[in-house]
Amino acid sequence: MPEPPRQHNLPAEPNRFVGRERDLDDLRRLFGETRVVTLCGVGGIGKTRLALRVAARLVPAYPDGVWLVELAKVRRPELVDQEVGRVLGVCEEAGRPVFATVADRLRDLRCLLLLDNCEHLIDRCAEVSAALIAACPRLSILATSREPLHIASELIWRVPPLDLPDTGGPDAESVQLFMDRAAAAGTRLGPGSLPDVVRLCQALDGLPLALELAAARTSLLSPGQIADRIDDRFSLLTTGGRTAPARQRTLLAAVEWSYDLLSEKEQVLLRRLSVFPRDFDLDLAEQICAGQPISGAEIVDLLGGLVDKSLVLCDESRRRYWLLETIKRYAVERLQQAGEREVLRERHLHVLCELQERHFMTEMVEQGVPWARRLEALTMSKSLIDDQRVALDWAAESGSVLLALRLCASSTGLLPICGNLTEIVTWVERLLSLDLTHVPPEQIAQAKAYLAYGLEARDELSRALELAEESLAGMSPSNAYACCVMHSLIVVVLLRMGRSEDAVHHAEEGLALATRSGDAWNQAAGLAGLSAVALTRGRLREAQRLGEEALARAREHGHRWIMARTATQLGAVAEFRGDLVTAKAQYEMAVPWLREMGSDLDLSRCLARMGRVAALLSEFATAREWLGASLALGRETGQRQGVARCLVGLSVLAECEGDLEGAVLAAGAAATLRESIGQQSSTIRIEELLGRARTKLGDVRATSLWSRGRAMSPDDAARRVLEGERVTQKMPVAAEPVKHSLLTAREQEIANLLTRGLSNRAIAAELVISPATVARHIANIMEKLGYTSRAQIAVWAAKHPSPPP
Repeated sequence: MPEPPRQHNLPAEPNRFVGRERDLDDLRRLFGETRVVTLCGVGGIGKTRLALRVAARLVPAYPDGVWLVELAKVRRPELVDQEVGRVLGVCEEAGRPVFATVADRLRDLRCLLLLDNCEHLIDRCAEVSAALIAACPRLSILATSREPLHIASELIWRVPPLDLPDTGGPDAESVQLFMDRAAAAGTRLGPGSLPDVVRLCQALDGLPLALELAAARTSLLSPGQIADRIDDRFSLLTTGGRTAPARQRTLLAAVEWSYDLLSEKEQVLLRRLSVFPRDFDLDLAEQICAGQPISGAEIVDLLGGLVDKSLVLCDESRRRYWLLETIKRYAVERLQQAGEREVLRERHLHVLCELQERHFMTEMVEQGVPWARRLEALTMSKSLIDDQRVALDWAAESGSVLLALRLCASSTGLLPICGNLTEIVTWVERLLSLDLTHVPPEQIAQAKAYLAYGLEARDELSRALELAEESLAGMSPSNAYACCVMHSLIVVVLLRMGRSEDAVHHAEEGLALATRSGDAWNQAAGLAGLSAVALTRGRLREAQRLGEEALARAREHGHRWIMARTATQLGAVAEFRGDLVTAKAQYEMAVPWLREMGSDLDLSRCLARMGRVAALLSEFATAREWLGASLALGRETGQRQGVARCLVGLSVLAECEGDLEGAVLAAGAAATLRESIGQQSSTIRIEELLGRARTKLGDVRATSLWSRGRAMSPDDAARRVLEGERVTQKMPVAAEPVKHSLLTAREQEIANLLTRGLSNRAIAAELVISPATVARHIANIMEKLGYTSRAQIAVWAAKHPSPPP
């Protein structure tokens, strides 16, 4: 019997195919809808292997065969037709083009041609494919190439890297491939190797060729050792199989194969794109990468060519572009070899500086700008943070301190509004430690202002105050905006340090300066500061009036951050006078504004206040939800003050739920944390709580709980309340003495008002109570403190001001 006709010439798979099941299913279905599919991707992404797997699954669908045409070794375009004919067994006829013979052979056949590695012959492959599809109605073509064929009816399938592990799980495709190939190399990897394998897969972007080459190295090195050396990947990953094509035996050869196929201008652009740390947009590429031999007008077409050739990746909108890390590292080396590194880095720094200053002016300084434009400027500033880090690194390395300090001072993306506090402080301290000989004093003052902001948000109040005062002293009076900002920052720091009297001058100075310059932002900030000062003095009506004026100025400016700040100040006033429903409404008003901006620091503070008020309103589930969310943000942002504030809120929640023991524990942990950041640990609220605990639980039990709370970690104390655990009776070895309650909240208010020399009638008018009630409170204060005069009370109150709520 004659042998049945062959149905394909596909090679047997050399090893197990890993992953891409979804891709395989989708691609197989596509061939019921389209006739030409091109798998595109960078070298080493696995195009050929995926195509072969798809073709093997399609064999039953093509009764006249599935035929692989390998083009990698074909060097001249005119030989493409001949290679297709050779695979099909077509003999060339004298005086007739081989293509015509091939077309006749395929005209009535239902078959699939797999054209593998078309990129170096892309024009001829496109011509042959288009002509065959037109002449052969039942023919389908599956091609692999670094770039599309760009012919009619072609469907382009961008082959992605293998899935990467999110949290170290073993199920990701990249991990599976590495483990499989390591086992094939004779290396059995146990669970203990998984973290290093995950690190390696992420460093190699899930690039199959790179993973296979790395797995081959496990016969000599552990996954951890390979990962530690992966920065030198082009010399390390050189152990491909002897039978593999030369371009796939080393990672360097695979990348060079793609690079060598580029035009000269495409090569120039690719290496210049390596200046970007991560993704970038067209506008940034045009500003930084243009220059001989390519003009800015050519960038868009050249970038499109690099995307087509799979050396640059982009999102669906083609607004953001990026390089795989392996391609980027190769491009960095090429940039260095071309002698362009310094020029491009300096240009990158200059452009970043100009962009961030422009965004800063739009977002913060210019008046009458709609919020949509301010938010866009903030979003753009935040999107440049990775570029800013690279630019600052270069500036520090090259000594461009002036530009670096300008860049810091104009970046809202790194300010406490949405930045990383440790990073803010680290950058400015690093820059200020360099040679400042050629930096103008005004610029140094601006840098100190930026640093002071970071230190305040990081709870380093003494240093923040010192630097803010130095900054203010060094600034030119003509720089009204920056001076106002520093006055407002000093007010915040002084209030947090309990120095409300010292804060008055700066609040008034900042407000006056902002009013003269027509600066609505800083008018709002100054009024909010004065409202906070009035609140600490017990002047509730004044605090309310100033807070309302602050919110009106904030709305006039339109920036959501200053609007949220003034709304929360009004919430604090309402809470202080006992109007919890209004306080809750004011705090809730601020939340969507803060979320819209991504201002986690302030959102954490606001959620803590909301949780405390909800607890006082007996809305316990809501209080627990908000306090838990606030605590999570406080941990994420490293804000100890925020965690301490949450613990106080949790203490209130516990007591409102009847868990007085848990309330004392949380308060003790909060006191310890506050002391660690230089704040007063004992407050009227804590003193009153301890007074109630001694009354209900006894002195010994209250002292025991306080000591235990002081020794608890913030996380343990918070969990104790959030999860509703109850304290077991357990006596500490040594108990810390508890300060006995001094004054009630109302008595403290009256004591504060006595520092202003007010009469009983004036105090009564301020607090909306009767003069007789004031006299009774003053008598109680004298008895508690052991004093005999109003003057003595005033001196005591000046030394023991009530902290801001």
